[in-house]
Amino acid sequence: MSNAPALGRIVDLDDGRQEHHFELPVYWEDTDAGGIVYYANYLKFTERARTDLLRLLGIHQQEMLEKDGLNFVVRECHIDYLKSAKLDDLLMVKTQLGDLKGATLRMYQNIYCAEELLIKSEVRVACLGETGKPARFLPQIKDKFALMISRREP
Repeated sequence: MSNAPALGRIVDLDDGRQEHHFELPVYWEDTDAGGIVYYANYLKFTERARTDLLRLLGIHQQEMLEKDGLNFVVRECHIDYLKSAKLDDLLMVKTQLGDLKGATLRMYQNIYCAEELLIKSEVRVACLGETGKPARFLPQIKDKFALMISRREP
C-alpha cells in the first residue's frame, strides 16, 4: 500500500452530492516568464487532485496495477480556460464524479482562485487491463465511486 498521504478532503454539498477539494499554491515553476500559470500545468493540477481523491477513497493505483493488472488512463479531456492564475495564488481544484459505466468514469474538475472560477474541465477516465484493452472496474472500486456520484452535471 502507498505511504503517500491522501491530501484534500471530501465535502458534502447541500444538494446531497459530494465533491473533493484539493488546494495547491502556484509556484515559480508553474508559471511562464510573465508570472502566469502555463496552460498545460492546469492538467497537472487536475491530475494531482484525481490521484488524491483516489487515495481518499482507498484506491491505490500502484497496488491496483501490481495486484489486479488494472490501470486508470485519461481517455478524453476538455478544458475551458476562463481566467489565468498567477504566481503565489492559492488554487482549489474541486472534483465531482459524473456518469459511471463499466470501464469509464466521467469527472468534472474546476479550478478556483478564492471564489473565482479559472478553468472548467471534463475528464473521462478509462480502466485498462494488462493487455491495454478496456476492463470493467472491480466491484469494490465501482462501489466507492458510486458513493460519490453526482446525479446531475455540475
